[in-house]
Amino acid sequence: MARNTFKEDEVLETPFDFHHLLRASVYVKKYVKRMVLALFISALAAITGLLNPVIVQKALDEAIPQKDKKMLVGLVILLAVTYIVSIAFSTIRSRIMTVVGQSIIFDIRKDLFAHLQKLPFQYYDDRPHGKIMIRVVNYVNSVSDMLSNGLINVVLEILNMVFIVIFMLLVDVKLSFVVFAGVPVLAAVLSYIKKHQRRAWQQVSNKNSNLNAYLQENIAGARITQIFAREEENAEIFETLSGKCKDAWMGAIRYSNLVWPAIDDIAVVVRAAIFAVGLLVLGPEAVSLGTIVAISSYASRFWQPIMNLGNIFNNFINNIAYLERIFETLDEPVTVDDEPGAGELPKIKGKVTFDDVCFGYEPGQHVLEHVSFTVNPGESVALVGPTGAGKSTIVNLISRFYNVTSGRVLVDDQDISKVTLHSLRSQMGIMLQDSFIFSGTIEDNIRYGKLDATAEEIKEASKVVCADSFIESMADGYQTEVKERGSLLSQGQRQLISFARTLLSDPAILVLDEATSSIDVQTEKALQQGLNAMLQGRTSFIIAHRLSTIKNCDKIMYISDGGIQECGTHDELMAKKGAYYKLYTAQMGELGVA
Repeated sequence: MARNTFKEDEVLETPFDFHHLLRASVYVKKYVKRMVLALFISALAAITGLLNPVIVQKALDEAIPQKDKKMLVGLVILLAVTYIVSIAFSTIRSRIMTVVGQSIIFDIRKDLFAHLQKLPFQYYDDRPHGKIMIRVVNYVNSVSDMLSNGLINVVLEILNMVFIVIFMLLVDVKLSFVVFAGVPVLAAVLSYIKKHQRRAWQQVSNKNSNLNAYLQENIAGARITQIFAREEENAEIFETLSGKCKDAWMGAIRYSNLVWPAIDDIAVVVRAAIFAVGLLVLGPEAVSLGTIVAISSYASRFWQPIMNLGNIFNNFINNIAYLERIFETLDEPVTVDDEPGAGELPKIKGKVTFDDVCFGYEPGQHVLEHVSFTVNPGESVALVGPTGAGKSTIVNLISRFYNVTSGRVLVDDQDISKVTLHSLRSQMGIMLQDSFIFSGTIEDNIRYGKLDATAEEIKEASKVVCADSFIESMADGYQTEVKERGSLLSQGQRQLISFARTLLSDPAILVLDEATSSIDVQTEKALQQGLNAMLQGRTSFIIAHRLSTIKNCDKIMYISDGGIQECGTHDELMAKKGAYYKLYTAQMGELGVA
């Protein structure tokens, strides 16, 4: 049975928040001159187009009755010229606004991506990645049109309506008021439709967001889906989410499809009233046929700007919701950032100190309680203990991926919260269990942490960690293109490439978080020499599932119940016969080692 996999984005009840438009003006200011030029050209196009009914009126009332062929030919040519000029102005305006719209998209996406790069791990842990992506891609596309064409169109349609009213009044005042009589009726109808239409389109946005999030998650987890034979169940969930999208879309379309028939019906009634009043009430003596045709033509155009303004307003309502989501992302606090006045951390020796550190991912729920220890430069420290005890948390705090709740973390006796993140992390090397490989060549992946590395340096680092042999055996060697997340490589190969990437960056402090978990025992033995070379002269923190690999560490800390329960060398802890001894003997027993 399908389940509601993702939290729904709430439907916004605020009818229209100009605050978001004012805030978005920062993206518009850079292009104001171009937009004003486009508006001016659009106004010229509109005025040129409005001359057509007057030209037709003159032809019907003067040229044709008087059989003045010369005047008629001149009016036809003038009519053609007005059409051509109007189209030319509209084309120029369209090109200008296309450039402006794409520039706004670029600016917003640039700011969004830069901000996303700074957000803490917790942000990505709490949100489906598909919902983040839809804000950067779909929502930005939508709001860019609102901020460029939308703002101009509001002014343009108002000007259009003013110009049409002026031209109508100049042609005939009485028939103009016949047209105006239909406005209150249209306003009442549109008000009813728009109220329901707004909420319906917000539902479409929310359902699409959920579908996109689920789709992205299942593409990333396709292998797990097939391993557990979840294809049918996932297809049912997707069908349910997709069905909700379809239902929401159809509901919104039903309201949208009411708009044009309503306007058409009112327009037909008004145009019929123009002919009735002109021919039957006022009579041919008071109103000419050309006048009636001209007013009828203006009447048909009169409803267009009203309709367009209604659509623009409805668009604004929907896009304000998108804009709020974008600003919501931009406003997401960067909880781990350089403090004001943070200094550069000089080249470090590698001393690490935890001074009465407390930390929890959720308020009031501490993972670490009053943890204190000191690791001297060049020492290797192994962190062991049950799952969820806080081993990875400790190394994450050293890298300042999270801020401590209380206490201090110091590197070379400097509080890491007082130095820049770049100066800290650039001197650290972190190897995770999940070795992420980017799209591109193997060489590019190894060079990721040191962009000025030479091909020789990359090859040397790969040799040290036993990655060179398998890389050279590939068709294009180091220039072999790997796909997203390294899909063409085995997990072990991905980890070896990550080892080379970490070694090449030459870190002073090294963190290995289950870094050899996906490497077979034979490769690990061959790699051990390279690992020893990596650890030499570096302060290192090692989290390893296989306890046999950490026997030679200078210190072993057993982490449990929010703190360090035991600390010492392998021999010291084995002699103590405490928690570490039980864990080690149990593992060796499982492996059949005496």
